[in-house]
Amino acid sequence: MNMDLSPKFPATFTETEAGVYYHWAAADSQVLGEAKVAAGKLVLKPRGFALPHYADCSKVGYVLEGKCGVALRIPGVNTKENMGFIGVKKGDVLPIPCGSVSSWYNYGDSDVVVIFMADATKAYVAGEITYFLLTGQLGHLRAFSPEFIAKTYQINADKAKNLVGSQKGVLLIKLSEEEARKIPNPNEEVSNILIHNMDASQPDVEVDNGGKLTTIKGTEFPLLEQVGIDVSRLVLESCATRAPSYATEPQVCYIAKGSGEVQIVGINGKLVLNTKVETGQLFVVPKLFAVVVSADEQGIELVSIVTSTR
Repeated sequence: MNMDLSPKFPATFTETEAGVYYHWAAADSQVLGEAKVAAGKLVLKPRGFALPHYADCSKVGYVLEGKCGVALRIPGVNTKENMGFIGVKKGDVLPIPCGSVSSWYNYGDSDVVVIFMADATKAYVAGEITYFLLTGQLGHLRAFSPEFIAKTYQINADKAKNLVGSQKGVLLIKLSEEEARKIPNPNEEVSNILIHNMDASQPDVEVDNGGKLTTIKGTEFPLLEQVGIDVSRLVLESCATRAPSYATEPQVCYIAKGSGEVQIVGINGKLVLNTKVETGQLFVVPKLFAVVVSADEQGIELVSIVTSTR
């Protein structure tokens, strides 16, 4: 295997007054397509709203900063376990099965930052998440003829044109104060079913003055089992190092905080990566390759996923 494993910063996909969506393009990182994984990052400003959408990948969202509301509808039976308006906060893990419709609203006073990491095995574009919007300039409804919309929803032609054309946004819009007041409060009961907070989980490994590793698996979180992804967070204290480790599937790693060094050893004991990493970068460890992470003086926090066996 001969490919570039160097850590990458994301590119801006879309930016408005409501926030920014970044993505890691497969064209810039060949290993994403080879490993069949993908990633993106959402930054929502206060009163920022991500229009309803779904994607071609099962993924997990990990909240890096802030808090927000998420309207989520998972394909399947109409029960509270499959749909609701939930509240997420820093440290929360939210699994999102392929085809699930969601919209995101920042009801807080500071930016919300969410990293998405996906199993792109069935993605349309290898190594990338493709989104399908329900409304807005790139939405499904806008593409259908007004006559078809009028018949489907049993409304007149003028109302049909207004329905498909009134939303001028693309993905991220900022709600007015009046519009924001119409957003409901999160359902705490549903939130407890659909999300799992990393901070509330018992570390699998914890070493004094060294750091801790926490992994959430589908055996303890059924929705995570449905998306087929395990999520881990590695926190290393100043100048600490994690011993070499490997996974049987590709591992996607995002530097959530701090900086350090990463070494990866591949086939025939060859050192294939030896580099510095810093906050905001993402890298992929191919399956069965051994990786070592070492923190700088400020320490390092790394969030990662591995596709689990189902």
